[in-house]
Amino acid sequence: MTTQTALQDFMTVVRSRRSVRSYENVAISQEELAEILETAALAPSSSNLQPWRFLIAHDTESKKRLEAVVFDFNKQRLSEASVGIVVLGDMKGYENADKIYSQAVEKGYMSEEMKNQFVGNLLGMYGSLPQEKLKDIVLVDGGLVSMQLMLAARAKGYDTLPMGGYDPVKLKEQFNIPEQYVPIMILALGKAAQEGRPSTRLPLEDITFWNKMN
Repeated sequence: MTTQTALQDFMTVVRSRRSVRSYENVAISQEELAEILETAALAPSSSNLQPWRFLIAHDTESKKRLEAVVFDFNKQRLSEASVGIVVLGDMKGYENADKIYSQAVEKGYMSEEMKNQFVGNLLGMYGSLPQEKLKDIVLVDGGLVSMQLMLAARAKGYDTLPMGGYDPVKLKEQFNIPEQYVPIMILALGKAAQEGRPSTRLPLEDITFWNKMN
């Protein structure tokens, strides 16, 4: 595949992504879901700490539990979808720094000495941050991985719907989610029964400032 072809394929994926609200009854295997999630997890994150966590409602029982926490207008959409994905942010994700950077040492990306120094600095810095700042970080990182997940699904022929219409308190209660995890969004994922509605975008001149704010 040439660089130009790869670019065109990427642009097709981006331009064809829609928020889909009606799905076919199609099963998706855990193996295929894992491929989508692995691609999503290539997204960038603060200090490469990868604080995203995925809670997958894959069987009927777990999907019904997830339906119970979304607002009424989202229930049918989630019911029809093949799978529901809760994207969470781990406020203690920085505690995985040693594991993450030990992998980098194994790959030859850094020395053991550099890893030890880097991890020590990260643990000190993130461990001293206020909870609100940690939350800001995981929300940004969670948004990055969520968008990449939606594009990875589209590249494999699936569609998605990002949902903010849910009760985060009920979600945590329903799935016994520990306090360290921040709900970021719920995604419905499946095969579209009806294409998502096309939408318009503001013109570039309305959203872009070159060199200074007007």
